[in-house]
Amino acid sequence: MAKIKWGENSKWFDIRKTFEGCEADIRMIARRTDKWSMSCVDSFFHDIIKLAEEEYLHSVDIVLLDASDKVIRATKFVVNPNGTAIASDRAGANDWTDIPNTRLTVLLSYTQKWLDLATEQKSIFQSSNSFQINGTSLSIDNSFPHLNKSQGQLYASKGYELQKTTYK
Repeated sequence: MAKIKWGENSKWFDIRKTFEGCEADIRMIARRTDKWSMSCVDSFFHDIIKLAEEEYLHSVDIVLLDASDKVIRATKFVVNPNGTAIASDRAGANDWTDIPNTRLTVLLSYTQKWLDLATEQKSIFQSSNSFQINGTSLSIDNSFPHLNKSQGQLYASKGYELQKTTYK
């Protein structure tokens, strides 16, 4: 059963509602590339939502890497908790394809609120929220300077926004 925190204009509800478009995009990318199962997406998304609800998440990148770990494609979702949009665009990630000898990965960028936590506090948060994915550090420039970028959909609910940008 979903945990809803009432008050603060039902902030958690708005965060979950905003992330619905992101989740749909990630599921489409997983299906079109045939790189992740839906249970894998469920695990990633479980952790993403928990981080977002506590305002620990700055952005989520879905990255397609070639055999030498060079980024060949990416989609970035940037959180804006103080936006003005009240409704979301329709999800869509129909131009991803299954490219041989590639793999998908998720890059998470954190807010200062997360970075200010002690290592023990982060571990307790992850444990108490049953985190499903163990993260590792990657040295990928997630501004993707060698790729062309284009603005994508804006997902929003009552001012909580998630701006999608695609990189090819």
